Amino acid sequence: MVIFMQEELDVRFSVEFVHRVRFTTNLFSPENRTLLNLLERSHGSPAKVMVFIDSNVTLSNENLIPQIKDYFQHHADFISLASSFQIVPGGEAIKNESHNLEKLLHSIEKGKLCRRSYVIVIGGGAVLDAVGLSAAIAHRGVRLIRVATTTLSQADSVVGVKNGVNAFGKKNYLGSFAPPWAIINDESLLRSLNIRDWVAGFSEAVKVALLKDGELFEQISSNALKIHARDEEIAIPIIRRSAILHLEHITKNGDPFEVQMARPLDFGHWSAHKLEQLTHHTMRHGEAVAIGVALDVVYSHLMGTLSERDLRKILLCLEDLGFSLYHPVFEQADEILDGLEEFREHLGGILTITLLKGIGQPYDVHQVDHEIMKASLQYLSDRKMLCELSD
Repeated sequence: MVIFMQEELDVRFSVEFVHRVRFTTNLFSPENRTLLNLLERSHGSPAKVMVFIDSNVTLSNENLIPQIKDYFQHHADFISLASSFQIVPGGEAIKNESHNLEKLLHSIEKGKLCRRSYVIVIGGGAVLDAVGLSAAIAHRGVRLIRVATTTLSQADSVVGVKNGVNAFGKKNYLGSFAPPWAIINDESLLRSLNIRDWVAGFSEAVKVALLKDGELFEQISSNALKIHARDEEIAIPIIRRSAILHLEHITKNGDPFEVQMARPLDFGHWSAHKLEQLTHHTMRHGEAVAIGVALDVVYSHLMGTLSERDLRKILLCLEDLGFSLYHPVFEQADEILDGLEEFREHLGGILTITLLKGIGQPYDVHQVDHEIMKASLQYLSDRKMLCELSD
């Protein structure tokens, strides 16, 4: 008789994180101490930092690098630059090529950063994702400070705890969960955005409002044309409120690292990620999210849970903001629907998709009727055609 000795230990433990989120303007004005107050000296020496800047930001903000240089020189007793500024490819390009991640890691290694050093990344969501991943895996974690420069990143991704790059033709296939040391939304940086990038972030604001704040949705809906016209007094508080709603979900919902099956903040994203892929990323993420939200609210309506009144109000809001809710890639309906399985695989477990019973009333389903989803695509195609005929 063989006797097996066995001991089993299941020990639960938790790790406390602090999410430091700051809203400001003119971050690199010498008098602005927002950044300085987030840095810690190391053994009495100035904080060692390395700065990565989105190339799109440098093109639209010619004075930004001189401003940052002046700021660091002005505060040289507190900040020590590990190297010259690192200009990195902007947009989804930085996430699509594997060698970009290697270059980022090489820069961090060459700068001799340690786990008490800081990587400061200034840019849009894609650059925040890629640089964030490199900071998360170098030394198992260098302190990361994100400075978001687009409405899309300020409204949503900057407050997340995810980092990632694309691989195998799939969105964010490689990545990590790693809360940043700090997040800074410099709202004055939004003024240099072109109209397409200005509009893009408001799809995420609509998304989170539909899930969590009916009053915010009403505010966006009633002011959509003014937001499109860049009325900052109306638009900026909406971006800030969107960021806070995302922050509250991540820090208070009990699932920041997405171990549960539901991922409500990805409402509309199962198709958005696929649309980006099928259009070879010529479609902006925010544009894809607008279509993804529209598709899922149409599906909710066709399934009998969302009223026609709410459906029309949501679609009109997105259109008034400036989003097109149609793309010729709709003809590839079967390939779009492949996004459902890719979405399930990315999260794990059974498929979980968030839909709407009403504005501010989300619910989850675990299966999708493919024929009704195709009908939803057709609904948006027909709506586009009717709009063109009426024009």
